Amino acid sequence: MKTPGYDIDLISYDDDAGWLVTYADLMTLLMVFFVLLYSLASFEKERYKTTITSVKAIVQKRPEMKGIMTFLGEPDGLDKKIRIDDITGLRNRDAALYRSMERLVTNAAQKDRLALEASSGKMILTISGETLFSSGSAVLKPAALPEIDNMADLLDEYGEYNINIKGHTDNVPIATRAFPSNWELSAIRATTVLKYLISKGIDPGRLTATGYGDIIPLVDNATEENRSKNRRVEFVLEKNEKQ
Repeated sequence: MKTPGYDIDLISYDDDAGWLVTYADLMTLLMVFFVLLYSLASFEKERYKTTITSVKAIVQKRPEMKGIMTFLGEPDGLDKKIRIDDITGLRNRDAALYRSMERLVTNAAQKDRLALEASSGKMILTISGETLFSSGSAVLKPAALPEIDNMADLLDEYGEYNINIKGHTDNVPIATRAFPSNWELSAIRATTVLKYLISKGIDPGRLTATGYGDIIPLVDNATEENRSKNRRVEFVLEKNEKQ
């Protein structure tokens, strides 16, 4: 069929424009697809926030869970990205290690001289210096060995965690042939603990030892009680992400 005065085949023209319908359908499908993705993303965030709120309510009733909550962290707002391990529960092993360390502290012979905390993805076990060493000495007390043995057994079960052993002293100067200053005393004490853990089968590649002397006190050194708190050895556990 031809239109008078024009040499245009209308049937042919309509056939050639058929791709517009397919293109429009494709654009519609893409729009629906992206709207669906956006909806799912919003849903996951809202569900995660709701879950965190519920967990916080439980923590208020059970203070012993506070350390685990601190270790796992919580979202700062809607714009924070949700980690895949938060959704799948892969971080349960972190919480399991924390609970095991809590039991270790609770069952320790001198549990009042041990402390456990979790912050920024790290677990820190602090042991009083008097529990491990005599004054001015870097030789482990025999009474302290069972506690370190229990710790070594626990650390052996969680081989994906590195351990940084940190030695700390008070600000009372020391000047002996073996330890010219508190720097040497704190470093050698940390190294002594490291060597003992290696002797119990802990992989040396997981261990580091650092001496800080008196430069990072927990409290001021004004009293003997405070100085006793500052004399300590810290075991900082952090997951090796390469594993």
